[in-house]
Amino acid sequence: MQIDFTKENGLVPVIIQNNNTLQVLMLGYMNKEAYEKTKNERKVTFFSRSKNRLWTKGEASGNYLFVKDIQIDCDNDTILIKADPKGATCHTGTTSCFNEETSKGFLYQLEKTISDRIDNDLENSYTNKLYKKGINKVAQKVGEEAIELVIEAKDNDADLFKNEAADLMYHYLILLKAKGFELMDIEEVLKERSKTPCRYE
Repeated sequence: MQIDFTKENGLVPVIIQNNNTLQVLMLGYMNKEAYEKTKNERKVTFFSRSKNRLWTKGEASGNYLFVKDIQIDCDNDTILIKADPKGATCHTGTTSCFNEETSKGFLYQLEKTISDRIDNDLENSYTNKLYKKGINKVAQKVGEEAIELVIEAKDNDADLFKNEAADLMYHYLILLKAKGFELMDIEEVLKERSKTPCRYE
């Protein structure tokens, strides 16, 4: 499909999405020249309306957006780019220009909730109490939840199975926190594995 640059003074909106997490990072605009430069150099270049010139994201900060995939919407007037960001995307120093708590999806919100309860040492929090018992107790709890999920998998009660799966996921996130890792770290491993032919076939 060909991009229609005839609308809105030759500019089209461009949504930037993290290639690994699918988090929406920012919105910018491109004219035809910026689009061609982005395609050729594989680094996101916008047309800056304030500077009235081409602007490669990261040209001053070094926080480039490396292009992995480019898609065009059904009306040919909006671009979606999946990119690997180097450093923060927003000028404020955050990963995304949008609300960090909602732009990644619910599992990331849940991960943040777990982290907040632990970091703020909430006395009445089950999560914090389990975390403070140490890595052995956290790992043991994950093992127990995994066994319960396997048991429910052998039966036909969908609700019980889903609840046990949710319990396992919750405690798995606590385990990641206890080990000093985040969901994004595990996603990176899976992403690398997916590049290996037949790894998941």
